[in-house]
Amino acid sequence: MGTFSRRRYVTLCLLLVGFCGILARLVSLQVLQAAELTAKADRQHQKSVTFEGARGSVTDRHGKMLAMNMEVPSVFGVPAALESPSRTARSLSPVLHVRRDELERKLRQDKSFVWLARKVEPEQGQRLERLSLDGIGVVMEGRRFYPKGPLLSHVLGFAGMDGQGLEGLEHRYENQLHGEKRVTILQRDALGRTVFPKGLAENPPIPGSALTLTIDEVIQYIAEKELEDAVTHAHAKGGAIIVMEPQTGAILAMAVNPRFDPNAVGALTPDRWRNRALTDVYEPGSTMKVILAAAALEEKVMMPETMIFGENGRMTVANTVIHDHEKMGWMTFAQMIQKSSNIGAAKTGMALGEQRLYRHLQAFGFGQRTDIDLPGEVSGLLKTPKDWGRRSLASISMGQEIGVTPLQLVSAISALANNGVMMKPYVVSEIRDAKGMLLKEVIPQAKRRVVSPETARTLTSLLEGVVTNGTGTKAAIPGFRVAGKTGTAQKVDPKTGAYSNTLLIASFVGYVPADAPRLAIAVIIDEPQGESWGGVVSAPVFRRVGEQVLTYLGVSRDDQVKIASAGAYD
Repeated sequence: MGTFSRRRYVTLCLLLVGFCGILARLVSLQVLQAAELTAKADRQHQKSVTFEGARGSVTDRHGKMLAMNMEVPSVFGVPAALESPSRTARSLSPVLHVRRDELERKLRQDKSFVWLARKVEPEQGQRLERLSLDGIGVVMEGRRFYPKGPLLSHVLGFAGMDGQGLEGLEHRYENQLHGEKRVTILQRDALGRTVFPKGLAENPPIPGSALTLTIDEVIQYIAEKELEDAVTHAHAKGGAIIVMEPQTGAILAMAVNPRFDPNAVGALTPDRWRNRALTDVYEPGSTMKVILAAAALEEKVMMPETMIFGENGRMTVANTVIHDHEKMGWMTFAQMIQKSSNIGAAKTGMALGEQRLYRHLQAFGFGQRTDIDLPGEVSGLLKTPKDWGRRSLASISMGQEIGVTPLQLVSAISALANNGVMMKPYVVSEIRDAKGMLLKEVIPQAKRRVVSPETARTLTSLLEGVVTNGTGTKAAIPGFRVAGKTGTAQKVDPKTGAYSNTLLIASFVGYVPADAPRLAIAVIIDEPQGESWGGVVSAPVFRRVGEQVLTYLGVSRDDQVKIASAGAYD
């Protein structure tokens, strides 16, 4: 074989070996490593991001919007597509209101996708689009929005940045409100200039279910305004007002002061958004005499005309002294309620005895949660008789040594307004899916009968006397019969551990019209300054709320109803 032939043979062999090598490499890339390389390419050009369907709306009983979703821009970056993270961060910082060094740190990460700012204002998104920065993209996400601002804030609660309910109804009904999660592919083109959702428009996430509340926006507004005015005027620490439908247990308004705006909770502490109407326990004072009277009438140890000696305003019990705000001699049981005699209450409790009083307190729901459909409710404080001291029977009878919540108190007074039947309180009346189909309708639920209809009617008459001739005259509403009870309770001074003469809780609970109740209302003002009697501070608030709500509901007045003008304490 000549030299030329050998060279040609060697060249052909080399070409053949090279071709086989290339072929083997192609087989390896196209067949053996195809799945791995495809996944690697996807990781370089695609990013899976989980989006959640819009949270369901929340409306009042008449369909007025209380919580809704707004589509707002969220900004992300693709670090691999950036020529200069430093320059990009400098451009973004004034638009996103985020520190430049923080943005640059994110943009220098070895990632294919980073969030830069979630759920920013629409104007920020528009400014960003005008900048048209390579490697920076915008997607629309749902942000929770509360169009009424602070109105009903403690009941609604709020949702977090990722759309999860954190407080109030948003938390309690998280499983119903949250939308269905859906994974979406964000894809970058070959030049790295655009990033866009793939398949999001064609297959959007399913929105959450919608809640309809028992709350009436107008009644809620009235309650919050009157509470704000009362707290401000009395220089008080705060307060609460609950308006309830006695026959159903539906909550028409639940106002707590101070308020907060659920649209801006970033700088607030949990203490600010706590729903004190069902989380805070206090000694009810003389409003507890309503329950005492119900128990005494039901057990027939007292009748309205039963005579009680008031000991001229001073009585010794277990080596301690019980005082009345005015010296009273003989009085009827009805007068004891009207004038709110502590000594008369103590004697009534002694006539009942520990076991019977305790049993009735339990029946009215004290020492246990009402099971309202809101988070955070506490059970209050009611010790068993075996843990009572020598003075406990007298103290509990006049509203000490027992801890209640405003919700427990209004539920108890509602039972009397409802002819002796206690209803379960609730705030959500309907749940509907995204298409408007009814998923759940809440039916009013009777919990138990607490007293007989006869006892309820008799006690209503006695409580009317409180408003016409007793300590609650400032709660009287022209043209309506009002039944109610005042209360002024001493708080324990945390510095001394003893009852304070200045740290007080002023309250009034009642229902109207007394002959055909439409509303049960509890008004609690925490630490009012100056004249702090419940009959002076809280009773007028009851009157203003009740009168406005009755007018709004179109309840007819009875011009024959007279109101008293006498002053009152307690």
